[in-house]
Amino acid sequence: MVPLIATDYKYVQLNTDQVPIIAETTLKVVELVMAQRAYGWSPEDLHSQHPYLSMSQIHSALAYYWEHKPELDADIERRERYMQQAEQAASPSPIVTKLREKGLRS
Repeated sequence: MVPLIATDYKYVQLNTDQVPIIAETTLKVVELVMAQRAYGWSPEDLHSQHPYLSMSQIHSALAYYWEHKPELDADIERRERYMQQAEQAASPSPIVTKLREKGLRS
């Protein structure tokens, strides 16, 4: 098992790359926050979507986020830029091309 570093948050650990993850999972704190932002989910909604997480794990991860907001927001922005660049670099799928030819997609 990979050694993890404890934090002040019972349910948040830093992996070997110093990335905060939810304890006993591989889910990164920023991934949970990104889902919350994207869908406007409450902690209860997050639990419904991630039933393997306890409410304590979710609240601990969100508390960690708010205490480390600037650095985690920078990570989220980096991830979003990467996704945008990857989307722009990818050629359209054959289905998208056909839909555009038929005027069904812009």
